Amino acid sequence: MFIIDKASNTYMNHRIPTPKIMFFDIDDTLSRNGIIAEHNKATLEQLAEADIKLVIATGRSKAIIPADILALLADDILDAIICMNGQYSFNKDGVISHYPLSDEQTDKVVHLCKQSGLIYKFDSATHIAWSSENERIREYNAKTPTSILDPEYYRSNPVYQCSVFFNNQEDKMQDVDFAKYDLKLVHWHNTGADILPIEASKARGIKDLCQYYAVDVKECMAFGDGMNDLEMFDLVGYAVAMGDSQPALIERADYVTGTIEEHGIQAILERLSIAVQS
Repeated sequence: MFIIDKASNTYMNHRIPTPKIMFFDIDDTLSRNGIIAEHNKATLEQLAEADIKLVIATGRSKAIIPADILALLADDILDAIICMNGQYSFNKDGVISHYPLSDEQTDKVVHLCKQSGLIYKFDSATHIAWSSENERIREYNAKTPTSILDPEYYRSNPVYQCSVFFNNQEDKMQDVDFAKYDLKLVHWHNTGADILPIEASKARGIKDLCQYYAVDVKECMAFGDGMNDLEMFDLVGYAVAMGDSQPALIERADYVTGTIEEHGIQAILERLSIAVQS
């Protein structure tokens, strides 16, 4: 497995200061198919014994954060969770920061989704609410209590982001000028994307957490793999792309490591000689 230091364009063999906070994406960084890899869980448990704060930074709704991740927060392995692309951050004590969409923003989003003929959902702190159903969504709702069909949900509940679903990212919403509406479309997969306020990002959530914990963002490390990790990679001192990351993210990373299956997180910690007290 190759671990690359993008700054020097050489294989890494140097030590860096131990980060004060490590931020981890969930899907395809810590977890595969919604389940955290056992070796990643063990590494988080070990890091929790060191003087390093551990924080999740995910695009997922708070309502559908995997149970194994929430258990790590309950067990004081994780210190906090940033979810919905920086729109909502919390720890065991409660909400740290949140940025609900305004009525004007939700109305614009609904208009754009209907104009494109897309099924969409709005995310709150407790539910994901779909505008319409198909067979796949019905199956998902049947096994996910926090996932509901309610096209009017956003009118009476605070919501933080919208997600849209399509089969090909080249043929849906590509001609929409989101900036005209102070919004942006952020792809998390070729089958879907999030619609967010233009100022929303995981980076904003990281700034909120760093202020909360009185830590400089340049003393932090972030691990990720997707397009919604771009802003946090530009912000933190040390940005690590997983081996199967989106090419655009790899270009913005300071370091490139292996995949989950290649124990990429463990490899980067070892190569950077980040101290972990067992």
